[in-house]
Amino acid sequence: MNFYAARQPIFDNNNEPIGYEILFRNGPHNVFPNINADKATSRLLEGSQFYFELAELSNHKPAFINFTLNTLLLGYPFMLPAKHMVIEIVESIEPGKKLLNAVKTLHQKGYRIALDHYRHQSAWRHFYPYIKYLKIDVSCTPLPEIHLIMKEIEEHKQIKLIAEKVENHQQLEQLKQLGFSLFQGFYFAKPEMLTSKMFSASELSIARLLSETANEYVDIKKLTPIFERDINLSYKLLRYTNSAIFKRRAKISNIKQALVALGNEELKRFLSLTFAAQISPEKPAELIKLSLMRARFCEQLALNANSKKYVGPAFLTGMMSLIDAIRDDSMENIMDKLPLVDSIKQALVSGEGPLAHLLLIVQSYEQADWQAAQAQCRALNIDPDVLPLAYNDALNWCNEQMQVLACEIH
Repeated sequence: MNFYAARQPIFDNNNEPIGYEILFRNGPHNVFPNINADKATSRLLEGSQFYFELAELSNHKPAFINFTLNTLLLGYPFMLPAKHMVIEIVESIEPGKKLLNAVKTLHQKGYRIALDHYRHQSAWRHFYPYIKYLKIDVSCTPLPEIHLIMKEIEEHKQIKLIAEKVENHQQLEQLKQLGFSLFQGFYFAKPEMLTSKMFSASELSIARLLSETANEYVDIKKLTPIFERDINLSYKLLRYTNSAIFKRRAKISNIKQALVALGNEELKRFLSLTFAAQISPEKPAELIKLSLMRARFCEQLALNANSKKYVGPAFLTGMMSLIDAIRDDSMENIMDKLPLVDSIKQALVSGEGPLAHLLLIVQSYEQADWQAAQAQCRALNIDPDVLPLAYNDALNWCNEQMQVLACEIH
């Protein structure tokens, strides 16, 4: 699945972008979808949490994001850092006490606030001390009203006017003469579509759990609530823990019991298989098989290198080494979105660090470049003679996992 959004720049007098309005889209067509504003805001915030970094959405400039009264009262803006965002209060909201209290709270916490498609009402004067921008639709706001607005905000020097829907050069020059300093509209740029491959909340939970199992010491107290927040994942864990392959006398009935009973190695296997099953249902099984085999191969090499601290990360590095092909996205984009330790991301994105060297041995062996594989082993103080044994172990382990994947996970 894909996540869609659009962005439109806001320019200053020097034609430099000072920020981007971020617009929700529910498909590849660059039009606002037929959904209510609350849902659009919610989906956009979800996207910025899971699929795009906010800085990526707004090209490392402030992101102007629309909020309804409901989403303000529910505290949605606090999901995003104040320094990266401008809160746009949509034009359908009428000034009132609830809105004023919400605006005061946001202002106190450092959030910048804009009134979108601003039309003057005297009640808005109470809001002026907390407002950073007034966005005026110059295509439908009469000139006398613009003059009135400018007079009303004279004593509030922090307020800047943004001219929306600027259509041509002549209009731009007239607006500059009126005193506008910020501009947005088709004359400068149409909204630009942004698309990102989506990770589901469950996939991100599994990736977070996998990252935790890469540690030498696994904190079950830390893992338990992550499972408990995902009903589907909890069900799969209990089903897997009670499956016939373990031949348990007593049934496992809760998450903590299951985690203790499985132990770190079995838990890592379960999570690997679940992640593989969810992340690539339409991809050839060979891609998944090779990812799992690389994971085990890297792990075995780390063990032979007597690098205990790299054993868990080595497994994850091998497993994630083909995720760009599986997701049809760049490795850099994917690593930005997954909660993995920096050493794994460094190995997969830039090919640097000890984990990258382990992966290089595996790739050389896959390509039957024996000399390169042996030379790389010696550089890491790994006995080259272990390569055939480690490879056969990885192959057998992978075949077992693929059988479990077919029988237990789906």
